[in-house]
Amino acid sequence: MSERNMRAVIFANGDASDPDIVRHWTAQADLIIAADGGTRHALSAGVLPQVVIGDLDSLADADRERLDRSGVQPIVYPTHKDHTDLELAVRYARGQQATEIIIFGALGGRWDQSLANVMLLAAPELAQVPVRLVDHALSIQVIRDRAEIAGRVGDTLSLIALSGDAHGVTIEGCEYPLHEAALPLGATLGISNVFAQPAAKITVRQGLILALHTRREE
Repeated sequence: MSERNMRAVIFANGDASDPDIVRHWTAQADLIIAADGGTRHALSAGVLPQVVIGDLDSLADADRERLDRSGVQPIVYPTHKDHTDLELAVRYARGQQATEIIIFGALGGRWDQSLANVMLLAAPELAQVPVRLVDHALSIQVIRDRAEIAGRVGDTLSLIALSGDAHGVTIEGCEYPLHEAALPLGATLGISNVFAQPAAKITVRQGLILALHTRREE
């Protein structure tokens, strides 16, 4: 029996994203989770989370009262814990059999938090689950073997090797194609490519690649 598609949307406690983009993704979400202070981003976009996860030290009293009145489920962890609130939220989504995870509010503020949130995409337990960080016009994901990224002609696509050199990298549908190329760790070869077609196809035979898709301004 095939696994039922289930989209989970998570709100982290970084910078807020465009409310229109948020509503686009949450309109077809099966599960909405707020990671502690990410609750304010959900509520400000008119979205009520089903679950709030974390030590709740960043949750405003007014937001807590609103959640209590709405019957939102809190999952409270101690302040001294081994995982960030966002990682706990991602783990919860996987435990609920999510087959796609969209994360808002993962960037901005503290560099250590932002970098850790990006690197969370490379976690081995997420290998079978498409996970994206969405921030205004930017979408970030990890490519482990192949991916097709929908966009528009003129959009920017940057590829960065994550786990040592990436080998067998092929890019189709972009102004600067590659075929079975090496993408060295720490190199800028994959930065600032441009969509030449409405979709970019990327294949990597060995290694992990971080893909950053920035939609062009209309």
